[in-house]
Amino acid sequence: MARIISIDGERREAVDAAIGVLSKARPVAIPTETVYGLAADATDPAAITSIYETKGRPRFNPLICHMADLDMAERYAIFDPISRRLAERFWPGPLTLVLALRPESAIHPLATAGLDTVGIRVPKGFAGELIRAFERPLAAPSANSSGRISPTTAQHVEADLGARIDLIIDGGPCPVGVESTILKVEDGCIRLLRPGGVPAEAIEEATGLTVERTKAAGTAAIEAPGMLASHYAPNAPVRLGATSVMPGETLIRFGDRSVDGMAEAAAVFELSPAGDLGEAAANLFGLLKKADQTGAAGIAVTPIPDHGLGEAINDRLKRAAAPRNA
Repeated sequence: MARIISIDGERREAVDAAIGVLSKARPVAIPTETVYGLAADATDPAAITSIYETKGRPRFNPLICHMADLDMAERYAIFDPISRRLAERFWPGPLTLVLALRPESAIHPLATAGLDTVGIRVPKGFAGELIRAFERPLAAPSANSSGRISPTTAQHVEADLGARIDLIIDGGPCPVGVESTILKVEDGCIRLLRPGGVPAEAIEEATGLTVERTKAAGTAAIEAPGMLASHYAPNAPVRLGATSVMPGETLIRFGDRSVDGMAEAAAVFELSPAGDLGEAAANLFGLLKKADQTGAAGIAVTPIPDHGLGEAINDRLKRAAAPRNA
């Protein structure tokens, strides 16, 4: 089983232990403000291969590369003026920018799935400290088996990948709780490839530009992580927009909403009794895991507003509810 080190103890011990594993081309589970990431050296093909093998992730699905700061990011990618403005406004934070690779970039093609672009993010907290100490970018998808519910605690990672990795850094629950927003700037326009921790409204306010949405899930080419139609999936089928509970279902409720048959539900979980989208985002993946662990025949989720962080929550729920690949 994986060794677990808490950053509430000796922080330097956690950094040194993580660097020791990373230097062996092995992945480390690390906390970020969004979800826990499975991190490995983005410049080392053996390290990147270990991420794909550990997760069971398809090689055509690119990885986000995490940097210590904007200066580091500029050594690997080319920033247009709009992307630079976004980076200066939202980094460090839950925003990923898809950028053109520099010709001399040391990021290995395995991390980009052979694309001539790369998704780059500057995370807050421990992850940024680790990258700065390691002095190389870290490719870090979510630290879970591919297609399953993303982890927001070290315990989630241990339950899923603990037998497959050497080290988990425990930074407590992730405060944002959903993955980063992914944007791509093309011809002066901003495209939203994946909604996430930075609402589209905040992007529009910062730039004065309208954020354009991509095609429906599963119909667009894979340009960034999180674009597969079926993703973030529990074992039980998920039913969205529920106003009643069917026999044998577990209910996930938002905003103290009245639901017919709730008293007969296998279990009831509250995303946010007060209807707070930030609280709901932070609780989403953890409650999906708890709902799945009840062994219920299905998971019913009440409607959630589609503005602000609600867009990211609904995106994850739609992918969780999508038909599964055989």
